[in-house]
Amino acid sequence: MKTKLKFLIKQSLNKKIKTKWFKIANIIIALFLIGLVNIDRIITFFGGDFEEKREVLVIDETGTYPIFENLLNQISESIGESKSFEIKKTEEPVDNLKKELNEETDRIIISLKNDQENYVKGEIISYDPIDTITYQLISQTLNQVKSSVVLEMSGLTENEIKSLTSPVEIDKIITNENAEDSEYKDMISSGLILIFIVPFFFLITMLTQMIGAEINDEKSTRGMEIIISNVSPKVHFLSKITSSTLFVIIQGSLLLVYSLIAYLIRMLLSATGIFAVSGSVGTEISDLLKLVQESGALDLLFQGLPIMIILFITSFLLYSILAGVLASMTTSIEDYQQLQTPLMIILLVGYYIAIMASQFDGALFIKIISYVPLLSFLVAPVIFMLGQTTLIELGLSTIICIAFCVVFFKYGLRIYKVGILNYSSSKLWKKIFKSINQKN
Repeated sequence: MKTKLKFLIKQSLNKKIKTKWFKIANIIIALFLIGLVNIDRIITFFGGDFEEKREVLVIDETGTYPIFENLLNQISESIGESKSFEIKKTEEPVDNLKKELNEETDRIIISLKNDQENYVKGEIISYDPIDTITYQLISQTLNQVKSSVVLEMSGLTENEIKSLTSPVEIDKIITNENAEDSEYKDMISSGLILIFIVPFFFLITMLTQMIGAEINDEKSTRGMEIIISNVSPKVHFLSKITSSTLFVIIQGSLLLVYSLIAYLIRMLLSATGIFAVSGSVGTEISDLLKLVQESGALDLLFQGLPIMIILFITSFLLYSILAGVLASMTTSIEDYQQLQTPLMIILLVGYYIAIMASQFDGALFIKIISYVPLLSFLVAPVIFMLGQTTLIELGLSTIICIAFCVVFFKYGLRIYKVGILNYSSSKLWKKIFKSINQKN
């Protein structure tokens, strides 16, 4: 039995891995990840410049240029706007400046004029339409300049005007010593979803599709009859589960390697100074890693990593068992696609619950979902690293998932034995329910 099982596993893995499409797909995935992580470097190489400042020329007829410059810089910095502006005052006529505007000059012209009714009037001139964020920045700045002019004409002192126009300082005070900033939790949750949820969602989808296609291919070519005549349905079922699980583990490991290579390339390029830019991608990655470390989520990751790995592998096995059972009941890949729909819905439910975990801190419903076998691998790691559950609770989710694997395999095998050589949907459900009640 062991020899036949090893042979079938090896054959099935070779059929998946030793193909041109597997190699081509992984080359594309590797290049995509490397390109995504280093997108700002690529744009810089082809002429883009993340450090290039957008030129803003101000024609001032009101004497408020210093206020405008100071306010625009303050507002841009306060909202974390990635674009930076090089603000200059000019005496050149507007008509001449308009003639210089073209596709190559990323320039904005702002004209500040006196107005009897509204005190200050502004004109924004550009070659192409200005993006919404930049327009809002300039509009908000002009409104505050107007307020400053009104206050200055009110007879207030310079210090009083400065106090009234300066941004409000807000200190966050949380009396609960164990509470964490919800903004930080949202950022950590986003990082966890990106690192854990999306890749495993992709791998589970690949797993269920692969098992269904392989089993239906053997059934449609009548090769299943030859295989089952030489090995037992149990050995065949085990080979499909094991080979498919091993494949997604290998593919997941390759994705991790590609990601590490991509980030290593980014670090090397920054270290050599070839592309020494502080692009938004690099800054956000560094800030996220720093935030995760300061919040203690990184320590929780190292504590729970062994249990998480077991949970992920067990979940792969669980979905493999379900996919194998569903595939054995169908006679074509089209029928399998319909039966697969509930699995996809379950995955989506787990995905959205994981997203909402940070918004519903300590919610009993989400904790209960973290124990549900088909959803636990999506929810349990996230709420554990957010500090909503303990290591013991994470381990309990894993134990429940393992127990369900054993139960699902026991009863799933009974269905598999009936469905694997069945080529008709006539009275299939009756046969299935009858097989579940059988002891052998």
